[in-house]
Amino acid sequence: MQFSSTRNAQKRVGFATALTQGLASDGGLYVPTEWPKLTLTADAGDLAGVATQLLEPFVRGDPIEEPLPQITREALNFGAPLVALGNTGRLSVLELFHGPTAAFKDYGARFLAAALTHLRRGASRPLKILVATSGDTGGAVAAAFHRRAGTEVTVLYPKGLVSPTQERQLTCWDDNVRTFAVRGRFDDCQRLVKEAFADPQLRERYELSSANSINLGRLLPQAAYYWASSLVIWHAHGERASFVIPSGNLGNATACVWARQLGAPIDTIVLAHNVNRTVPDFINEGMLRPKASVATLSSSMDVGNPSNLERLISLFPDAARLRAAVSAVSIDDEATSERIRSDLKQYGHVWCPHTAVAAEAFARLSPKLRASGRWVLVATAHPAKFREIVEPLIGRALPMPENLARLFDRPSKFDEIAATLDELKRAL
Repeated sequence: MQFSSTRNAQKRVGFATALTQGLASDGGLYVPTEWPKLTLTADAGDLAGVATQLLEPFVRGDPIEEPLPQITREALNFGAPLVALGNTGRLSVLELFHGPTAAFKDYGARFLAAALTHLRRGASRPLKILVATSGDTGGAVAAAFHRRAGTEVTVLYPKGLVSPTQERQLTCWDDNVRTFAVRGRFDDCQRLVKEAFADPQLRERYELSSANSINLGRLLPQAAYYWASSLVIWHAHGERASFVIPSGNLGNATACVWARQLGAPIDTIVLAHNVNRTVPDFINEGMLRPKASVATLSSSMDVGNPSNLERLISLFPDAARLRAAVSAVSIDDEATSERIRSDLKQYGHVWCPHTAVAAEAFARLSPKLRASGRWVLVATAHPAKFREIVEPLIGRALPMPENLARLFDRPSKFDEIAATLDELKRAL
């Protein structure tokens, strides 16, 4: 199996190369050159087993092939439970916050870290990993790569535009992880990473890679929890699962689309965006108009120019085909806040602001559509990561999960830079 750039189908590499490079040399994102229809026999409750079977066709003949089972066992050593909501039997929540940093980014980040650690054994110089984050990615990547030999991690986050808890997760590292608060927005951080990859001086000085969802090694493993949860529903009810996914840079959503493309029993996919509505406008109107991102309560989704839209367009080359594959809606902060309050009363669950965007998107579906499907809300982060937002809405304190509490025992350290490539180069 090979992977080609979204910008040049003739530019092809193997799985290990795609992971190590992160971004294709022409600025494109790596996508599979073929889409085998898979039948997975692993126990749906064994996430590492599902991931191993899912990834096997993509790593065949690659340096990752032999250690793949070991890598998935090491990386995915926590679950992704599917929890029923209400009494209709038609709605569940997929909890993706049981990893070390209480966000869905842990799954892909830990796989990528374990895979690159294997690939970098004996390398003559460290791999310098650049990661732009709107909140959760940077913490997950830092935790996954912290003190791993052969890698150095640089985390860029928008100053003042992440929650205090998220900022703690981004800045509590040392050793091979450095963190920079960028005077700008997430789109500026993402732009800096792409400019760094295109800069000849940096590429000569360092061996660069990315740990954002532009990296194939982050995205493909995430397809495993969509496949596993859809298998649970298929085995229990003989029906395909439909997902409502909080969406920002579209890595998580693309993983779900790819799982369905490969044969997972998945039906409808709804992309739930906040007021950063580049994707809903493109899908619904057919015009792609990237915009500067707007700050919202669901800060990890504050993306005005989503990178992984390029992957979706490569699979569905025009807006009409993309519209047939997924739908997208935009939810404002007022509706997000009210959904946190109302779903606590209705279901007894507290959502983070991102999950609340998905819950509100589900509530806006037609009654007929809600009643006819097996729906899954994707809970992308633990609400305690956004306690400054959530606690005033629900009128009580949230318990801090142990995985988050441990990070507060570490000192915080970061540097501040302007959103320019020259300043990033000096900092590096």
